[in-house]
Amino acid sequence: MATFAYFALNGFLMGMWIVHIPGIEHRAGISHAVLGWLLLLLGAGAFVGMQVVGPLTDRFGARTVVPLSAALCSLTLFLPGLAAHSWTLGAALLLLGLGNGCLDVSMNAHAVQVERGYRRPVMSAFHATFSIGGVLASLVGARTLALNWSPAATLGAATLLGLAIAALAAPALLPSTGSPDPGAPDAAAASPRARRTTPRHIWILAGLALMIMLCEGVANDWSALHLRTVLDAPAATAALAYGAFATTMTLGRFLADRTADRLGPVLILRYGAATAAVGLTAAALSPWIPLALAGWAVFGAGLSGCVPQLFSAAGHLDPDNAGANVSRVAGLGYLGMLAGPAAIGPLTHLIPLNLTLFLPVAFCVVATISAGALHPQPPSPAPRETEPAA
Repeated sequence: MATFAYFALNGFLMGMWIVHIPGIEHRAGISHAVLGWLLLLLGAGAFVGMQVVGPLTDRFGARTVVPLSAALCSLTLFLPGLAAHSWTLGAALLLLGLGNGCLDVSMNAHAVQVERGYRRPVMSAFHATFSIGGVLASLVGARTLALNWSPAATLGAATLLGLAIAALAAPALLPSTGSPDPGAPDAAAASPRARRTTPRHIWILAGLALMIMLCEGVANDWSALHLRTVLDAPAATAALAYGAFATTMTLGRFLADRTADRLGPVLILRYGAATAAVGLTAAALSPWIPLALAGWAVFGAGLSGCVPQLFSAAGHLDPDNAGANVSRVAGLGYLGMLAGPAAIGPLTHLIPLNLTLFLPVAFCVVATISAGALHPQPPSPAPRETEPAA
């Protein structure tokens, strides 16, 4: 339950930032183009936070790092509401991204630890709770905006709520179980290079995460525009494209754990990515709005269980380095989520928007073919020590 609380809190905090983007943009007096560049700082901060906090989680334990990361993410949420210039907003977004990246990786590392003790898949449900936190933020944000609360006041209240949840949920987190017995020989200490080197299998999982999360990023930023510009749908109807995707994504994640427990993570990734490819192909080629909406919904359902399986596999590969391994997979995945929308834009100058959607379709096909990477990997044998010559 504590882990669910942190996932929901992360979704809520980031959702509160998203809801208040227009008001913050107006207060800072910047254009949409400048905001687009500043958002890269949010992504850069998140990537740095992910890479830094992964090894720290392995060293000090998620029970210590998760509450501190949640507190950092909560405190930095308040800063964009105070920004009055582009440079202050840029600095605020860099820090907010840092806090978000730290919380993202540390709570996923703890989720792996919970899943290991739970003895059945639960990672997808945690990710579904993140989405619910975002929905709650949209509802709360809409209400406070209707009451004419300023972004600073609303984000300040969210900061206080976040700090309270971070403190209250902390005692229920699991203690670290990866620390070796002080009297036992430590293979990682005997071979420092083995500890510093990321296993090749982790980079394969990270590459798959990049492709799958790139697909999610495309849906986030281009689904509504696809219906609006390609099918000439009314603005209100076009907005339903992302709604359909997000709804089936959330519902699918609540169902994916039970399915993974019965069928295994490989089939979740293989058939999920294949289903997503079929759904997005239908949306891209459809001349009818209802079929396009159905295609985006199928796309979300197919993708829903894929990323949690990749995070889980990375965390279980080496329990002593779960944080560092999850940080690699999450970091590249996050870059994919940022790169997806950016890649589609330039392509629209060369081909119609609906045809650019075959780029994420191709990535789904690659993920379908490569799903075998989720098979459990045997631990690497420790290097044999040679006896010194007499």
